[in-house]
Amino acid sequence: MTDQSKPMTEESVKEILETAGARVMSRGGRTDNYSAPREFSFEVKGAFPNGLMLHIVARQYDYRDPWETTGRVNEVVDVALLRDRTYSELPKGYDWFQGKDEETGVNEEGLKEIVASVKDLNPKLFKLQELTGDL
Repeated sequence: MTDQSKPMTEESVKEILETAGARVMSRGGRTDNYSAPREFSFEVKGAFPNGLMLHIVARQYDYRDPWETTGRVNEVVDVALLRDRTYSELPKGYDWFQGKDEETGVNEEGLKEIVASVKDLNPKLFKLQELTGDL
């Protein structure tokens, strides 16, 4: 088998968020219609005590060959950051959400890095960077 990322499931994404202390909601939406170009697999939202929220959506684009495994594989997800119920960037100095409010094609390791950055972020940093004109 080639060097592929570890597949993510609704349950594994929920576990990453819950372990980081987030309140988590999720829903799956698999369909049997393989002709849909942007087929929805699952979405998970995690709200952190600091008021930030991550919205993670898995849309299936990749199919493996039959001899590799069966069914669909969610190796990457799209992650959006919400602050005060609106999409947001992270303050300057972070590896993620710089100049954009969504990261696309994130693998499991990247998701864990994003969760670690967001869960410990002090919301006052947003206000500080707004005052200095950096955000």
